[in-house]
Amino acid sequence: MPARPVVDLHTHSSLSDGTELPAELMSAARTAGLDVVALTDHDTWDGWAEAADAVGRTGVALVRGAELSTSAGGVSVHLLSYLHDPAARGLNAAVARARDSRLGRARRMVDRIAMDFDLTWEEVEARLEPGGTVGRPHIADALVDRGYVTDRSAAFLEILHTGGPYYVRYDAPDVVEAVELVRRAGGVPVMAHPRAATRGRVVADHVIEEMTAAGLAGLEVDHRDHDEGARAQLRDLAASLGLFVTGSSDYHGAGKPNRLGEHVTDPAVLEQIESEGYLPVVRP
Repeated sequence: MPARPVVDLHTHSSLSDGTELPAELMSAARTAGLDVVALTDHDTWDGWAEAADAVGRTGVALVRGAELSTSAGGVSVHLLSYLHDPAARGLNAAVARARDSRLGRARRMVDRIAMDFDLTWEEVEARLEPGGTVGRPHIADALVDRGYVTDRSAAFLEILHTGGPYYVRYDAPDVVEAVELVRRAGGVPVMAHPRAATRGRVVADHVIEEMTAAGLAGLEVDHRDHDEGARAQLRDLAASLGLFVTGSSDYHGAGKPNRLGEHVTDPAVLEQIESEGYLPVVRP
């Protein structure tokens, strides 16, 4: 009996806040023993072509996706979109607004930090790949290089914490609107790490119910930021709402301790995602 495919549906390249180029990420996925990997950079799909070109060489199938910045009543919500039409105008416009807001927000954060630490915007900008999406991890890396913190995790716990004096919010589309935009673009929306409370505030169940009414397909349940209690609660919630569940690494290369394949998704769920998506999975 053939082995079940190993499927990891949440990873990042250096086009957002990962540390590996898309082709390097595909090679890392092969080394990690994955059969299928989703590239889900923040608010961009510019890495899709390079990753797809590496499918034949690596033998790892590619799910083209993105992790969209959204909000619900002032709470940041990350929404994974799988297999959407990259030319869909409504989704593109919303993502462009979020990217612009991320850039302005990052500049303001650096300005605030520079009042207490020797840090410049040029140091942060130098860490961006051409066309990449800027985020707090790029600021964190600059702080690490300066020796103010030991690693990204320490930067997020200290200087870049959401409750700290340097934090700046950014404008993002309402999460229910974003779910609708993903569906209109032929994509399959899945809520990323819904109970990752260490990152900041999380939304109440009624928000997930509203997202479901708008077309949400699943919840990312098996994730290192969820303890066993959170996973059990999310599985019950998903079952009650008719949502599927996924498991993913949220891999960022050397930027975070997350390892490829540390949590995986049932291949039957991948089949459902592909059956609902506008794009096919890119296979060897």
